[in-house]
Amino acid sequence: MDRHIGRGVKPGTERIVGLLGLMGDPHGGYPAIHIAGSNGKTTTARLVAGLLAAHGLKPGLFTSPHLQVVEERFEVAGERMRAEELGPALEDVLPFAELYEARTGDGITYFELTAALAFSWFAARAVDAAVVEVGLGGRLDATNVLDAEVAVITSISLEHTQYLGDTLAAIAGEKAAILRPGRTLVTGNLPAEALEVAGEQAAAGGSAWLRLGADFAVTQAQRAVGGWLVDLEGVYRAYSEVRLPLLGRHQTANLAVAVAAVEAFFGRALDPDGVIEAAAAARSPGRMEVVRRDPPVLLDGAHNPEGSAALAAALAEGFPTTRWAVVFGAMSDKDVPAMLESLAPAAASFHTARAAGSERARSAAEVAALAAEAAAVPVFSYGSVGAAVAAALASGMPVLVTGSLYVVGEARGALGALGLGPAA
Repeated sequence: MDRHIGRGVKPGTERIVGLLGLMGDPHGGYPAIHIAGSNGKTTTARLVAGLLAAHGLKPGLFTSPHLQVVEERFEVAGERMRAEELGPALEDVLPFAELYEARTGDGITYFELTAALAFSWFAARAVDAAVVEVGLGGRLDATNVLDAEVAVITSISLEHTQYLGDTLAAIAGEKAAILRPGRTLVTGNLPAEALEVAGEQAAAGGSAWLRLGADFAVTQAQRAVGGWLVDLEGVYRAYSEVRLPLLGRHQTANLAVAVAAVEAFFGRALDPDGVIEAAAAARSPGRMEVVRRDPPVLLDGAHNPEGSAALAAALAEGFPTTRWAVVFGAMSDKDVPAMLESLAPAAASFHTARAAGSERARSAAEVAALAAEAAAVPVFSYGSVGAAVAAALASGMPVLVTGSLYVVGEARGALGALGLGPAA
């Protein structure tokens, strides 16, 4: 499986269509909710799966990337794929991948392989519905073989412009292409240019369109211990006093989008007790995740300027007087100066490192130079994420790890080895 990693990003659905055809098209055996967006996809997908489970369904959940182990990408009914299940599941996919490659001479990518694995495993586990997160963009993503009942766009910002286009409208068009004619589109907080494109896509296919702030809303969000107490106005009814144990006000919007998506999936109001149960059980590893409290150690995979701005807003609201030893690493295709500028007011120091898990990662020295320009605080660079984490911890300051989900994943491993964080 790992031999496929070096094949990089190859936009297009021809390989996954061919592979799944050889496998008997397992993705056609269950309804789906398909989730795209620049930020908030994984959290929203987890909330959607939890809501489906709270209403008596057995959902499959496919998210990416993983933080520490590949099995994190695959869940059924809230249970992550066990390590001993991965081999047998792969044995149902790899022979077909090899056959496809032998016939076409075209190599299957790692993400395509994981998507085919998810679809096959869901079919074998007889899920009632699949909740599937887009990997990159939408139109040319391997997950865009689904004929999903509900398509979701959580947010849109300038990202992956070499693949998706260099305007918000172009990127919106790529993401809105997951919507099928006659289905339902649910959108979160989108900029005006993106909303226009989403509306055009829905109208062209005769699809329903449900918008945050117009067709459903967060009517009240009060800070509570470890999260929020939220009132929602859904598509079909209101849901009051919903406790959401996730940090960051932006997570309340993700909850509203998830509720609307599941309402659209069922075509009716949800059970209020089910909404409360699903929200209370919500977890989103690596997204505003507190792994230690004294002093705090916070992990957030904000990987682009929009995500870093949301993180900075959450820090200002939830930790207004706290200054952090920031462990930071980012990908080479990101606007790192803008990300660092957002984080600078909360930083007591920067500890930069290059994520070993990605060929796209910027060097620690380059990121350190940019951090020194962004903030008048001490800046240090390290040879590994683990070393950066250890140095930040040794400072005695609260520690924030961010900039990339790859960095957060490696930090989780380093913290776990020290007995200070979650195991893989």
